[in-house]
Amino acid sequence: MRLIEADDAVRLEPDQPAQAAVILLHGLGADGHDFVPVAEALGLPQSGRLRFVFPHAPVRRITLNGGMRMRGWYDIYSLERNGRQDQEGIAQAAAIAQSFIDEQVGAGVPRQRIVLAGFSQGGAVALHAGLRQEQALAGILALSTYLPLRASLPAELTPAGRSTPVLQCHGRFDSVLPVAMGSEARDFLRSIGCEVQWHDYPMDHEVCAEEIADMGAWLAPRLD
Repeated sequence: MRLIEADDAVRLEPDQPAQAAVILLHGLGADGHDFVPVAEALGLPQSGRLRFVFPHAPVRRITLNGGMRMRGWYDIYSLERNGRQDQEGIAQAAAIAQSFIDEQVGAGVPRQRIVLAGFSQGGAVALHAGLRQEQALAGILALSTYLPLRASLPAELTPAGRSTPVLQCHGRFDSVLPVAMGSEARDFLRSIGCEVQWHDYPMDHEVCAEEIADMGAWLAPRLD
């Protein structure tokens, strides 16, 4: 695969015309380079026709981090369960994710072979945007994350979103987003009819080899 750098994203291009795509949104303070090594370690059989897209979040002030400027999909005011959330910023982030989905469709990749993925804050955006799609994607991959704007989801969940399979992975010792935030999202999604597969691991706010293997096993049949 060829690594292509651009202002908006890093892309791993297959050797042949892409027939499937994974769009993976990084976590707070990182950038699109963060998950390139993970993608290369997945060992997917369709890698010769699979494109990976790693968008860069815009640089913004993050309230929770004392107003420091860093790459972030939206502002974070707190991580309290019922705390204030950046609704406008989340909507803008979902629009960015949608633009990358539309880009892949325009390049000839069917929606049913596009996975929207993300880690931490990027995973929150993947859940928010993926569950509100008018046409189903191949899947939503949510790593070490939580469900933003949960109260509005039952009214905004589309039939396509409900039918899209979700894989959630989380570290049992996550010191940034406790595993309870992930399991509560899982339980809520299942309660409104979403198909959610769950794995947890003896790790912190990170990615481990066992998780990468589980991701590969889940992705392969959905991108075939």
